[in-house]
Amino acid sequence: MENKILGLHHITAIADQAKKNLDFYTDVLGLRLLKKTVNFDDPGTYHLYYGDEKGSAGTILTFFPYEGARRGSAGTGMATNIAYSVPEGSFDFWIDRFEKHNVIYNKPSEKFGEKYLTFLDPDGLKLELVVPKNQDSRTPWTTGAVNAEVATRGFHGVTLTLKDIRQTAAVLTQLLDYKEVEQSGNRYRFINENVDAANVIDLVQLPNEARGIGGAGTNHHIAFRVQDEDVLMHFQKKISASGLNITNKIDRNYFYSLYFREPGGVLFEIATDNPGFGIDEPWDQLGQSLLLPPQYEPRRADIEAVLPKLD
Repeated sequence: MENKILGLHHITAIADQAKKNLDFYTDVLGLRLLKKTVNFDDPGTYHLYYGDEKGSAGTILTFFPYEGARRGSAGTGMATNIAYSVPEGSFDFWIDRFEKHNVIYNKPSEKFGEKYLTFLDPDGLKLELVVPKNQDSRTPWTTGAVNAEVATRGFHGVTLTLKDIRQTAAVLTQLLDYKEVEQSGNRYRFINENVDAANVIDLVQLPNEARGIGGAGTNHHIAFRVQDEDVLMHFQKKISASGLNITNKIDRNYFYSLYFREPGGVLFEIATDNPGFGIDEPWDQLGQSLLLPPQYEPRRADIEAVLPKLD
């Protein structure tokens, strides 16, 4: 196996009410709830995973919902926009759906030759639906209300907002297999050509913008995809040799991870495809039970007592 970054693996954000978050992403957007588990560092808080049928890398959006969390503020040093790929001709459906569910959205526009529709989740997290230049062949998760002709295919990409893009651009191009392909004003587009989807990173340079403040409605980190642990450890050595501080390998149950903060301030993760989301639930029952990391299983009763109800 070649030592390659394969686009995006997952994106993690912060929310306020878990039930409101769950309803929005499964009912309104039509994503699958993949896992209902808890934060490794705070087991009194959910960690909710959404994606396609089997949680394919490049479709996985996860949340830490902190009940009563303050609203964050998007700004420099963070990921500020998550873009999903959708089919040509689907915007009318989505606008009608946003109207029915009182979702805040802007009229469609275009950048880099691609049509996009911006909207906000209940906590103010900024998202987009994008019709990509090249047709996205990924098989979507569908529901009774969101069929395959309009459903999201997974990530198109993510936008990072920075005071100065130069050092971040160097990390993307010299360490993570991205190349700069286009520029429009203060927006610079980078593509990972090792994969056909979930492979876009836009850097927006705003030197006078305030630094972002974490909280509900903001992104916590973005994760890049590698095939397995051997490739993961290759990148640990490569990134460490560049002078950046990177963690040891961490077992996240469904993947193995490394973390480092790039020079612009955004927290980056590198995550493996293995072992995947089928290790502790049958595929047809993903997301139905509360699953705890092994170290918290003895405390299940206490943890279940403090977690908010989702039904």
